[in-house]
Amino acid sequence: MKDLIIQGKTALGIEFGSTRIKAVLVDYDGHVLASGSHEWENKLVNGVWTYDLADVDAGLRSCYSSLRKDVEAKFGVTPKTFGAMGISAMMHGYIALDKNDKQLAPFQTWRNTNTTQSADKLTELFDFNIPLRWSCAHLYQRILDGEDHVKNVASVFTLAAYMHYKLTGQKVIGIGDAAGMFPIDSETLDYDSDMVRKFDALLKDSGLTYGLREVFPKVLVAGDDAGKLTPEGAALLDETGTLEAGVPVCPPEGDAGTGMTATNSVAPRTGNLSAGTSTFAMIVLERKLAKLHREIDMVTTPSGFPCAMSHANNGTSDLNAWVSLFGEFCELMGVKAEIGELFGKLYTHSMTGDSDCGGLMAYGYYSGENITFINEGRPLFMRTPNSKFTLANFMKVNLYTSLGAVKLGMDILLKDEGVKLDRMMGHGGLFKTPLVMQKVLAAAVNAPVSVMATASEGGAWGIALLAAYMADGKRDGKLEDYLDKRVFTGLTGNVVEPDPEEVKGFEVFTKRYIAGLEAEKAAIKAMDW
Repeated sequence: MKDLIIQGKTALGIEFGSTRIKAVLVDYDGHVLASGSHEWENKLVNGVWTYDLADVDAGLRSCYSSLRKDVEAKFGVTPKTFGAMGISAMMHGYIALDKNDKQLAPFQTWRNTNTTQSADKLTELFDFNIPLRWSCAHLYQRILDGEDHVKNVASVFTLAAYMHYKLTGQKVIGIGDAAGMFPIDSETLDYDSDMVRKFDALLKDSGLTYGLREVFPKVLVAGDDAGKLTPEGAALLDETGTLEAGVPVCPPEGDAGTGMTATNSVAPRTGNLSAGTSTFAMIVLERKLAKLHREIDMVTTPSGFPCAMSHANNGTSDLNAWVSLFGEFCELMGVKAEIGELFGKLYTHSMTGDSDCGGLMAYGYYSGENITFINEGRPLFMRTPNSKFTLANFMKVNLYTSLGAVKLGMDILLKDEGVKLDRMMGHGGLFKTPLVMQKVLAAAVNAPVSVMATASEGGAWGIALLAAYMADGKRDGKLEDYLDKRVFTGLTGNVVEPDPEEVKGFEVFTKRYIAGLEAEKAAIKAMDW
């Protein structure tokens, strides 16, 4: 492995997640050689969920430094080059630059739901669901709001496309990430031309001189050449100056596309669920959906296959906050509790709770939730006087509610649309505790759920695989062929079948979840401090 690093026959993947930036170095068969990370957090500034772009640069350098030190510790060498690399990040949002690459407005992340008017108008115009967090909804909302900066917009990026641009100078984007900016035509593997024409007419009517294709990045698919690391990009990435320019860079992708890749869920009738700060489930489709659903996003795999997504803005934030509270209690009692052990014990204990969570209810709504059409959030825990208020049920309801909104979208796909699902894969940090979240997810979708040992590597591993595919994997054929033949051959994972009693209990929870949304709405109205 040391020789591969010296020769540069490796692939580097870096993903900007909601709370952590992670880097993974792999060989061309996907074996993890080293990793690094940097913790960070979004901020609510003047009502906008955002990250300072200076923190983006600093986080990138810190993450790469962490990876470089891991390589040096394990192999005694400092990497000077790679066979390929790639950047991934949280999808959607709005980063607007002028012709001199100056930032024009605060970076709006996927978490913002301040685009209702725009999303509604575009959905009606296109007859295609435009979620609140999509980049085109953000741009058009800024126009509707009369923001002065829109006349100077020269580039609109997602976070992944922005960082790719800074590292390579290329204004391009992977098709999966592009599908969170604007609707994609899976036949042409590009932005839908009819919808582009309609959107450009809106821009012209608003007095703007540019069109969508001028300001949005060019769409590429898995395996395409997306440019090379420039000297400026290498200096931004590696503060020691050791890393050389010229590294080929694959198309930047969103966390949905890297999640599909990391779980080998890029072929029709396969699905995956990524559980983190936001939680989303995806199924690769055999056919178009019968009708438009505002709860369902239509996106694509990194190769361009149509994919239906049930995306919840709120996932594990409130769950993590409760576990931290229990950690404080342990400290107060003089008990030293390592955070990983605390998560593991509490999650495992939840499995002894009642299948319907004993009548408890919780909403981890830190922000608005598009699936339930709620534009603001208030974390909320509720119970009735006759509910079974035990620690197991309390933890179980918080695990269940992390999938609550996603479950509503999945029910539309599996029950109403009759979408076929042969395999569901789980990944992300929530699956680190063995079996627990698998059982919860299996109960939610009433289907077998697999989790591999690589599940916790998540999207950073996924974008590293996409880089490796571009560098060496295309000789195996399509992306799914490379994954099947080279990466996932011999990899086994735990498979959990749905427990009928737990399935029944999750259905009861879901009915209560829907009914309790009125309390969430009332909390938003009442708690305005």
